[in-house]
Amino acid sequence: MLKQRVITALVLLPIALAGFFWLDGGAFALFIGFVVTLGGWEWARLAGFSAQPLRIAYGLLVAALLYGLYLLPALAPLVLVLAVLWWGAATVLVLGYPDTSRYWGGTPGKLVIGLLILLPAWQGLMLLKQWPMANWLIVAVMVLVWAADIGAYFSGKTFGKRKLAPQVSPGKSWEGLIGGLLASLAITVGVGFYRGWVGSEMVLALAGAALVVLISVVGDLTESMFKRQSGIKDSSNLLPGHGGVLDRIDSLTAAIPLFAVLLWAAGWGAL
Repeated sequence: MLKQRVITALVLLPIALAGFFWLDGGAFALFIGFVVTLGGWEWARLAGFSAQPLRIAYGLLVAALLYGLYLLPALAPLVLVLAVLWWGAATVLVLGYPDTSRYWGGTPGKLVIGLLILLPAWQGLMLLKQWPMANWLIVAVMVLVWAADIGAYFSGKTFGKRKLAPQVSPGKSWEGLIGGLLASLAITVGVGFYRGWVGSEMVLALAGAALVVLISVVGDLTESMFKRQSGIKDSSNLLPGHGGVLDRIDSLTAAIPLFAVLLWAAGWGAL
């Protein structure tokens, strides 16, 4: 399994980096849109659609809505506001699971939730790509999330005792969360020293990084929550050794919109 995971990662990483750094405009939108559309196809299964025609139809709906957002960039602020509201609600749903599952709204509600998860992630990346240091902003949010994942894994295995959300993901611990958060904050401090941030800039950067990491954990737990309710281990088997696309981007779907909103609030770019 580990060998399979490594091989898949070695194949996908160059493709992802090439797409992020070399593509612009419509090509970049199409590249990210393809990944998000695959995520939509997978989400339809979590929402209760087992038949392929229905799953494909939902994926096509996601693609059509992405195209609409591409044609109407003025909707970006609304999409990101909805994302922030959704991830706030998702935090409550995760903390209260399984009792809160009655608020999902059945299959129709879960289909809407899928849109609230997937569309803002695409929109956030589109905005980051247009702002100063575009490619490095995308790398930054991914490094924050990946560092948190790696830090959580090792600290959780070493020190993990207290379960973070046992009803949702029994393997996650508070010690893992703290270790992952500290790893991301350490990287933020390093970047701050390299870029010469003054005291207030460093404090704001650390606060923002902490929020992004914490909401990325909610993104991970949210997908785990829906998979547990559906009795599904992986969102699909598209990525050998890794499960599905959603299994790889669940944390990022939450982190990217908030990262974009925080940068906008700090005056980095325009919505």
